[in-house]
Amino acid sequence: MTAIRRRIAGRVLNAGEKLPSIRQFARDMQVSPSTVVEAYDRLAAEGLIRSRPGSGFYVAGALPVALAEVEPKLDRAVDPFWVSRQSLDAGPGMLRPGCGWLPPAFMPQAAIRRAVRALAKAGDAVLTDYGPTRGSLALRQLLVRGFASEGIEAGADQILLTASGTRATDLLCRFLLAPGDTVLVDDPCYFNFQALLRAHGARIISVPYTPTGPDVAAFEQALIAHRPRLYVTNAALHNPTGATLSPRTAHSLLTLAAAHDLTIIEDEIFADFEPEPSPRLAALDGLNRVIRIGSFSKTLSASIRCGYIVARPDWIEALVDLQVATSFGGPSPVAAELVLGTLNDGSYRKHIAALRGRLAKRRREVMGQLAPLGIRPWIEPRGGFTLWCRLPGGRDAAEVAKAALKEKVVLAPGNAFSVTQSAKEFMRFNVAQMEPQVLKVLERALG
Repeated sequence: MTAIRRRIAGRVLNAGEKLPSIRQFARDMQVSPSTVVEAYDRLAAEGLIRSRPGSGFYVAGALPVALAEVEPKLDRAVDPFWVSRQSLDAGPGMLRPGCGWLPPAFMPQAAIRRAVRALAKAGDAVLTDYGPTRGSLALRQLLVRGFASEGIEAGADQILLTASGTRATDLLCRFLLAPGDTVLVDDPCYFNFQALLRAHGARIISVPYTPTGPDVAAFEQALIAHRPRLYVTNAALHNPTGATLSPRTAHSLLTLAAAHDLTIIEDEIFADFEPEPSPRLAALDGLNRVIRIGSFSKTLSASIRCGYIVARPDWIEALVDLQVATSFGGPSPVAAELVLGTLNDGSYRKHIAALRGRLAKRRREVMGQLAPLGIRPWIEPRGGFTLWCRLPGGRDAAEVAKAALKEKVVLAPGNAFSVTQSAKEFMRFNVAQMEPQVLKVLERALG
């Protein structure tokens, strides 16, 4: 099945072409004809090929090339799509300490319900019409006031609301990249950055991440050797490590970016979890060559999809057209109204303050629970809900994740976050999703 998929993805076999006969392919693959029959039948069930009685099997259609290339060559347990799919599709009884979001009990449910009730009284256009191309003006103005408190001078016309934070990254990749362009990421980094960049045909180069940000010497060397078009990273609390960028590293990165004509996408999705704001590249740069993106899925609701891009006015103009072409507008007006209503709710600030304290307590508790198993955090983060931990005895996190999945526990093994596959011994834990049963499963998986 893999061999046929590769031939289709590589355009060796095109739509409508006949596949090798069962006997011929069995000889080529050195397997029995019954094995080829089984493979062809499964591919036909997937709709990738079609059977014509008395004639053979034919290609039904081509796989999208970029997504076909994303298909992992390594063990599925360390593939970003595996982690995402297992977390998103987890059924009843599944535990998800490997997922990247908070459980419902940690979210501002009361404020969201009030916003939903208020939405029922909104004008008809909010409930039935397309929204403006830049998204809700009221929500953009609210964001402007928040950015101003950081020292970022950006008008509402410099903000584009999007359907999600991931959609924001996707739009920027469409706008700034051509297939084959080089993009720099951290190692480790958020695994969906890798998946999305590969889907856009980008060449991905990574630099080691340290407790104070990317290794500056390695960063400079990568700029000289590979001339990347973009650098994509997290602001505030790095995913998956939880590390915070230092002022010195931030200054060095911006100096190097200016010298090498590098554009930076800074994702601040975890910013509200910080007890005190850390350096932001967008604020230091003044939105010259740094683009800020974010969303509300971590602190408000992952169900109410709404993100944003903050950038130079001329780039926003072009991005508006691109979003209209690909989505016919920004986020749903309903989603934007719910976000605005919840953020404007008087209880939201209290919710964030309480959430920081609650997560700080959970981080301490989980570190104490993992210690007897020999699992140690790489650093102790200043905030947030993730711990990037080293497993004991050089254990392979992918194998531990496989064993845990058999017991209905979804884990996030380190190599899913590593371009160079150098995080074999690491695991990312979501402290808010660490139920007592997870520790028992981990103990058995570690043997």
